[in-house]
Amino acid sequence: MAAADELAFHEFEEATNLLAQTPNEATTRSDPLTPQGHVAVAVDSGGSYGAEDEVEESDKTAVVDRIKGSLLPRPGHNFVLHHLRNRPDLYGPFWICATLAFVLAVTGNLTLVLAQRRDPSIHYSPQFHKVTVAGIAIYCYAWLVPLALWGVLRWRKGVRERMGPYTFLETVCVYGYSLFVFIPTVVLWLIPVPWLQWLFGTLALALSAAGLVFTLWPVVREDTRLAAAMLLSMVVLLHALLALGCKFYFFQPLPPEPVAPPHHAASQPPVVLLSPTLPGSTAA
Repeated sequence: MAAADELAFHEFEEATNLLAQTPNEATTRSDPLTPQGHVAVAVDSGGSYGAEDEVEESDKTAVVDRIKGSLLPRPGHNFVLHHLRNRPDLYGPFWICATLAFVLAVTGNLTLVLAQRRDPSIHYSPQFHKVTVAGIAIYCYAWLVPLALWGVLRWRKGVRERMGPYTFLETVCVYGYSLFVFIPTVVLWLIPVPWLQWLFGTLALALSAAGLVFTLWPVVREDTRLAAAMLLSMVVLLHALLALGCKFYFFQPLPPEPVAPPHHAASQPPVVLLSPTLPGSTAA
């Protein structure tokens, strides 16, 4: 009878009353620290939603901080160590590449519109294929070049054991954020002044390439001087080729403004040509 009585269902009055007062609470298993005959109740106060909001806010803050770090490179300030902190993301690089491709295509079409306003003989038609070309070029550069660089650094690590290359995601993240400076530069290229366009492009290339060099230097400095110099030179050269390709393909030079011929004053007296007279004609 005692065994049958133990197997019978017992109603815990404390848990029933507590759940009746707070229906959103959830019961949990009792641990050894919980006295027998009592049920531990966990109260969910909605703190998980606040934690998710805090995580999302911290992610947005991290992206903004990384964009600022890519715009202000300086020696001794490693982008991976000071901004990524072993938390590389693909959100920022993906949208930076997408925005840059879209802005390149739009501003490239606006350049043709400005050219038609200067020279009516130019026929303008929307060039939607530039969106595809820009997207393929930017995304291939932002993924294939970091992949090749990561492979080279891994290979050099086998030659020089003290080298510690970044991970593939960190390399992609560094290249993605380094392209952000070209977004405002492309917009400024709409100014129809050639020397201003080249000035803005040179400054953007210098900032972006400097960020890459300062970030890669702690890794390649353990290698030989020749290998380090060749690797960093190739990184800067590929970056310059991307900038020049965007400049010459999407921004065709505008035709010069037609210069009106000088207007002659109507009051200018006509030029009269006098025929020479012979000496004997005066005597006659």
